[in-house]
Amino acid sequence: MRIIQKLSTILSKTPKFLLLLSILAVFGTILELTGGIWDAVSHIMREPEFFWTIQHVSVYTGVAMISSSGILGGILLAKKTVSGNLKRGIIIIIIGSVTQISAGYVDSLLHDVYGIDGLLSWSHQPLEFGLVLSALGGFLILTELKGDGYKKLRTVSIFALIFSLCWIGFNLSLLVGSTILCLPIYEIFSSGCAIL
Repeated sequence: MRIIQKLSTILSKTPKFLLLLSILAVFGTILELTGGIWDAVSHIMREPEFFWTIQHVSVYTGVAMISSSGILGGILLAKKTVSGNLKRGIIIIIIGSVTQISAGYVDSLLHDVYGIDGLLSWSHQPLEFGLVLSALGGFLILTELKGDGYKKLRTVSIFALIFSLCWIGFNLSLLVGSTILCLPIYEIFSSGCAIL
């Protein structure tokens, strides 16, 4: 009962709640992307690959942060306390979160069936698209919050959005020039640019 009362108190201070929601989405995206790059570096070093590596845990923590943001946003949508770009931002975060969770589950299944994969797989691309959506949703929410205190956070959210767009752009560029682009980076990602 106390949790519901505290949640109601926080919801009555919607700007702070929106700030928490956007921070979870933006920093979750950065953490997830950083963990993914760290995982790629561990492939270079030929470190053993298993589910609970610290790199994977950082990726899963990022997903949990984004999912928490989506859940909090869903609460705000249910209370009908937001509209306009705030509502759009929250919906985009929720879609990004659901996309990442679904793609992560499919990725796990594909690893069980086919083993290790490369950067391009049927499950990685939706996951990366979910990252872009999460960063975009966090950015939209922060642009609606008034005050100079949010300026630095807006800059971080722009970085997260550009970072996620660059990552998915790099991976999609491998589709176009797969053989030419994959040869130099084959060693980096250990399994190359295999497409499932």
